[in-house]
Amino acid sequence: MTVTPDLDTPAPALGVAGPELLRSAFRRHAAGVAVITAQGGSAHGGRPVGFTATSLTSVSAEPPLVSFGIGTSSSSWPVVSGAAYVGVHVLADDQEELAATFARSGADRFAAPTRWYPGPEGVPVLDGALAWLVCRVVARVPAGDHRVVVAEVVAGDPAARPGRPLLYHHGRFHALRD
Repeated sequence: MTVTPDLDTPAPALGVAGPELLRSAFRRHAAGVAVITAQGGSAHGGRPVGFTATSLTSVSAEPPLVSFGIGTSSSSWPVVSGAAYVGVHVLADDQEELAATFARSGADRFAAPTRWYPGPEGVPVLDGALAWLVCRVVARVPAGDHRVVVAEVVAGDPAARPGRPLLYHHGRFHALRD
């Protein structure tokens, strides 16, 4: 089958490759929302860190691997860059405020009303997530101004909370519609 172009229809304008084109395209890509946590060591005051991520990906079932991206300018990067274990929390659609807290620069993310406890390997585990995993970091891959962290699942909550996932699209949090 041959397709003949419509010569009366102008070609779409091309964007110049760069950060704005990438942001524009990915504002239109709906993504699940997760919070990544890690326990700071003595060099970081022993304080837990965490951040909101929309880059969580299942990489492999055997072995069970996940990945996520983190900016090297993130306040959490110094701890994540040396952490042996991280927590991965899949957020529910009623956890928009928790997602916003962990996305907010300068916030005390683990202060009330955030509910959490030390989980396996000392990783901070957030109460109420749809699912949570504790993962052993196996690689940190340089990727521009970010690092892609690959981690192997070592523990989690197999029961998982019932509910719907929180989504991020066009700069806002959303819930699935019926």
